[in-house]
Amino acid sequence: MMPIDDLQVEFVVNAEGKKKAVILDYELWKELLTLLEDLEDAEEIRRLRVAGEEAIPWEQAKAELRAEGIDV
Repeated sequence: MMPIDDLQVEFVVNAEGKKKAVILDYELWKELLTLLEDLEDAEEIRRLRVAGEEAIPWEQAKAELRAEGIDV
């Protein structure tokens, strides 16, 4: 990921000059989305550990889901 100081963004402003939206480079958006997904996954893992849930390897989970007819 690029350093924060190198981020190139554009702001969309309303008639009063207040910032209302941000335009990001698409590659940067994909990187940010990946980071958010990773954070979401990490939080889910933490929650499951706190709840005492057993974790299984992803390959095993995929095999079980496919056996149930779910395409992953």
